[in-house]
Amino acid sequence: MKNIDTICVQGGYTPKNGEPRQIPIVQSTTFKYDTSEDMGKLFDLEASGYFYTRLQNPTNDYVAAKLTEMEGGTAGMLTSSGQAANFFAVFNIATSGDHVVSSANIYGGTFNLFSVTMKKMGIDFTFISPDSTEEEIEAAMRPNTKAVFGETVANPSLAVLDIELFAKVAHRHGVPLIIDNTFATPVNCRPIEWGADIVTHSTTKYIDGHGVSVGGAIIDSGKFDWMAHADKFPGLCTPDDSYHGITYATKFGKEGAFITKATAQLMRDFGAIQSPQHAFYINLGLESLHVRMARHVENGKRVAEFLKNHPLVDWVTYPDLEGDKYYDLAKKYCPNGTCGVVSFGVKGGRKGAEQFMKSLRLIAIETHVADARSCCLHPANATHRQMTDDELVAAGITPDLVRLSCGLESADDLIADLSQALDTVR
Repeated sequence: MKNIDTICVQGGYTPKNGEPRQIPIVQSTTFKYDTSEDMGKLFDLEASGYFYTRLQNPTNDYVAAKLTEMEGGTAGMLTSSGQAANFFAVFNIATSGDHVVSSANIYGGTFNLFSVTMKKMGIDFTFISPDSTEEEIEAAMRPNTKAVFGETVANPSLAVLDIELFAKVAHRHGVPLIIDNTFATPVNCRPIEWGADIVTHSTTKYIDGHGVSVGGAIIDSGKFDWMAHADKFPGLCTPDDSYHGITYATKFGKEGAFITKATAQLMRDFGAIQSPQHAFYINLGLESLHVRMARHVENGKRVAEFLKNHPLVDWVTYPDLEGDKYYDLAKKYCPNGTCGVVSFGVKGGRKGAEQFMKSLRLIAIETHVADARSCCLHPANATHRQMTDDELVAAGITPDLVRLSCGLESADDLIADLSQALDTVR
């Protein structure tokens, strides 16, 4: 396998003689064919190709192929957002009457998607601590459980999931482990190597890295044997009448069944497509991801060390900080560092956090994270605003929590801004 640095730059697309060096933007909704028979083969999934961008587009596929290679998977697809990626990844195998076990420490939007919207669709979710023991994960499983879900590094609590442990229990019950790898990115963690079966991303974050495109991705490891658990996954293991009786797991094997079904069924029907233009932006971000992540981690460490020793900061969570609760897990799964996001609590609780936020000058207040520019958020007043106090606590969120995303600026300048803002809390 090529080094991931090289894949970031050159993966997914190899131009032939005289072809564009950069991936081409195929800004077309439709594709021409000489005969109806040629197009019919595409609709029957008997041939590969393109006929309508709502399902597939060459630009998108080049970028999905790069991400797939980076994660060590066998098939991948882009979606319109990280939310769409997580929805598709779960809904592809869980339907009304089914059950999913999820870590409680996940992005607030994903928590709402699972606990409210997908619950209305008849899918039940059990939320457990990311720190659950093997027995506690086991206790959450049911006969109708179809998947286990978690985040490599949780947003914004920064809990590091014990991927091997969660995979072990999931596989014992014949279901896949789905891991959202947004914060770590495949540069810092490759969940498939630790037992994950499906990996998702909000490409809006570090992968894009510049706040210019919203997107998501799903990568299949190609390792989960759907036919070995055919009774649990009829959508993959029985004929699909909407595609002339094709059985995905039989026709496309464990390497391609999951993504083919997600494309042929879910993307066809929900239409949560990535635009080719935005896919192009994502690829530009990927080309520098390996360089940027190292700087994000470096700045995160510097800032976390400063905050840890500041008298107006009650606590700091940063997995790469020695003494952190998740330090050992971070070293295991992310030996080169986790990310540039630091969570901390300002003295004075909610009031102190609000005063601190008002006083920032260089660091912007944004509903964003994992960007080249440093940004800051008070989750209890923003991304997790829809949660009750009990749900906030379960998700690792407290009223004083500030989520700081360290960008690529000088760490000295970031620390100076934090220092003057904290001084106003006195």
